[in-house]
Amino acid sequence: MHTGITVENAPAIEGLTFRHFQGDEDFPAILAVNHASKVADKLEREVHTLETIKHVYSPTPFHDPRTDMLLAEVDGKLVGFTRVFWQRDLDGPRNYWHFTFLLPEWRGKGLERALIRWAEGRAREIEAGHAQGNTPAYVGTEVYSSQEGLGNLLQTERYEPVRYAFHMETPDLDHIPDMPMPEGLEVRPARPEHYRAIWEASVEAFRDDWGATELDEGYFDRWIKSPQVQPELWVVAWDGDHVAGSILNYVNYQYNTQSGRRLGYTEIISVCRPWRRKGLARALLARSMQMHKERGMTQTGLGVDTQNPSGALRLYESMGYEVKEQATTYRKPLSSTNASK
Repeated sequence: MHTGITVENAPAIEGLTFRHFQGDEDFPAILAVNHASKVADKLEREVHTLETIKHVYSPTPFHDPRTDMLLAEVDGKLVGFTRVFWQRDLDGPRNYWHFTFLLPEWRGKGLERALIRWAEGRAREIEAGHAQGNTPAYVGTEVYSSQEGLGNLLQTERYEPVRYAFHMETPDLDHIPDMPMPEGLEVRPARPEHYRAIWEASVEAFRDDWGATELDEGYFDRWIKSPQVQPELWVVAWDGDHVAGSILNYVNYQYNTQSGRRLGYTEIISVCRPWRRKGLARALLARSMQMHKERGMTQTGLGVDTQNPSGALRLYESMGYEVKEQATTYRKPLSSTNASK
């Protein structure tokens, strides 16, 4: 049985109701709205399958879909939804992230604003159970350059841009440089008994990056089950029994099938501290690009923080990657969300 929820400042749309997530039977409709929203925003490369959306939205210590999702329906049909999850940065702050998806024909009617404000309210409820001392808390989301309307809406709600990232792609894979591995390192296939060590090395390598978060004990077990974790595509450099660096490549086969593209991702590029500044990232990237080419891909893509302290953006540009789109992280102190109403 669906329980109606009263949402403050909801628009006066005939037949509009709100409710929480009820279970797996909601996922097909959620997938349809997620997909249509992304297509409207020209974000088709991030399309989900039913399998991947169930994985991403499954319960974790940081997100319970039955309390942290709000579904908007008109005459019983799902037209939009929002979800909230939280993270704690290694440097202290707690961040409450919300992502809202709305069918394009229902935009511009005040519904998106109502969903965002509900998400802020839910974040405050969660924070009330977390509050300890003077730890700062923020509420935020990410907006791509193709989502200009959402960016404008967030600014009217007193969000501010705090970080920028690029989605980059190579135009082709015809000119991959031949980059030697640093002396003493070798690339070996990733085997199941090595997955945990590879993951732990990657997590450690990213500890200094902006937004690095605390991970609970069960995170690895959830992560390794993701459909986008494809160890057969990983390129991992070893120094004896120690992971020196890795690229956890993957392919979004759903997107490639729907778009007719052959795009492979060279993502989660990490080099552990003792092996930095030796050309390892460049060598791993060249091997990853070649691996994708041998498997039939014609382009590779990745995302990069424009303020990455390791100079990653310059590296990717030198390897032929070009900027295709910008993503902006918008954020504001959670305590200010009351003032925006």
